[in-house]
Amino acid sequence: MKAKRVITASSSRFSAQLFNLITVGVLLASLTALLLGKLLVSQKIGFLPLVLSLPPIMIWLGASIFVYASIAHHPNPRTAYYNKWAGYRYYGVMGGLVVFGQPLYDMLGGWQGLMLVLGLAIAIIVPWALFDVFKAAREPWQDMTIEVAINE
Repeated sequence: MKAKRVITASSSRFSAQLFNLITVGVLLASLTALLLGKLLVSQKIGFLPLVLSLPPIMIWLGASIFVYASIAHHPNPRTAYYNKWAGYRYYGVMGGLVVFGQPLYDMLGGWQGLMLVLGLAIAIIVPWALFDVFKAAREPWQDMTIEVAINE
């Protein structure tokens, strides 16, 4: 037996924006933690900015897989499209930082190197993600009716 289900336009739009919104929030929280750690740190606790700034990124790196997978097969192809490009952007930059982050960090060393690596990630991801959020908000979304199989 099949039942009809309505996916509202606002739900599709929010799903299209979700990955980008959380990514921007996490990167800005990480930058805030880094700067706060730098203000609180003395010369004897030089690792504090690193300890404060990495957990939000690492937690989101794991959680983003579930968010990405839950939106990847959305019935609205535009929602899946925005999610796909948000994932490409985030995972591409984070993967690139695994390769190039350590040499960039070593060039300056200390918190300046960490600021360079995190600043590079923010400079690449945040403007493009915000552009996609605004682009998805301006797009004309429509309600969708889908058929869902009901197991009895």
